[in-house]
Amino acid sequence: MSQTAVKPATRPEEIEIAGERAVCDQSGVLYFPELDLLVVSDLHLEKGAAYARRGSFVPPYDTAATLLRLQAVVAHYDPKMVISLGDSFHDGRGSADMPDVFRHRLTALMAGRDWFWVAGNHDPDAPEGLPGETVRELAIGNLVFRHEPSRVAMPGEIAGHLHPCARIVQRGRSVRRRCFASDGSRLIMPAFGSYTGSLNVLDRAYAGLFSRDAFMAYLLGTRRIYAIAGSMLRPG
Repeated sequence: MSQTAVKPATRPEEIEIAGERAVCDQSGVLYFPELDLLVVSDLHLEKGAAYARRGSFVPPYDTAATLLRLQAVVAHYDPKMVISLGDSFHDGRGSADMPDVFRHRLTALMAGRDWFWVAGNHDPDAPEGLPGETVRELAIGNLVFRHEPSRVAMPGEIAGHLHPCARIVQRGRSVRRRCFASDGSRLIMPAFGSYTGSLNVLDRAYAGLFSRDAFMAYLLGTRRIYAIAGSMLRPG
């Protein structure tokens, strides 16, 4: 990517949200060093099983793959607190029907940490048979964590739900990646789950959420985050 598209910075993955320093990880998690807090959104665990119950059969490997990636980032940051920002399970039966091997793996991952499940539109109730605290939203310092972004200005809001992605075109090549979407005041998380889709940040669903002049998309690269100015983005 050329220097005209990438915002010059020593560590482009480090940003500020409402004055709090955050690290956008290329895996799709957000980490707040001063708070020792890791945020992940839209795991959609057991999505393959939910599809199977409805007669649509897809390879049943999504929960294993998602948990494997989650284990890696939790081991890397070793946070004191984890917030799962809604739609942690694809439906209300996901946590109850999850195979024991995945339940034990997830429980072990949660051990010794403060773990918060934010209620999502797919999983509005507390997950069954798992530790942690379920909340509608959670305020910490200057930040507020909820699943769906507010339609009014909300400084410090960290939300998910929309599964943002961004697309740029350079030298005739189109690149489309999941991304963090932010204007420095609020941020929308990319979906972490293995079977989750994405919605371009130029879609009308994002209208009015960000300051146009300050808007940035932080694209998930293989080895790093690419900070792209909103003016460089393309629909599709």
